Amino acid sequence: MIERGELWLVDLGLAAKTRPVAILSVAYQDQERAVVTYVPRTTSLRHTRFEVPHSAPNFQPGAFDAQGIGGVPVVKLVRRLGRLDSETLFRVEAAVRAWLAL
Repeated sequence: MIERGELWLVDLGLAAKTRPVAILSVAYQDQERAVVTYVPRTTSLRHTRFEVPHSAPNFQPGAFDAQGIGGVPVVKLVRRLGRLDSETLFRVEAAVRAWLAL
């Protein structure tokens, strides 16, 4: 099962490459449309207000970029990398709300 707040390695296609993402959509279980919503993690920082810094063991310094929010079929998820702590997930959610003016 894929759950909100998890980190996954995702194949985003040739141009976007394989990268870590934070899953924002609710838990996935046998839904008609097997798609998850994500925020990508980047190491190419621009230091905008929509980036949420993230550091963790086995990761280069980086950030989640709310401006890159997207959706992908679950078949593109390569492997689970872990889970975000609640504070980081809260900050990613806040950045997405700010980006979308919600």
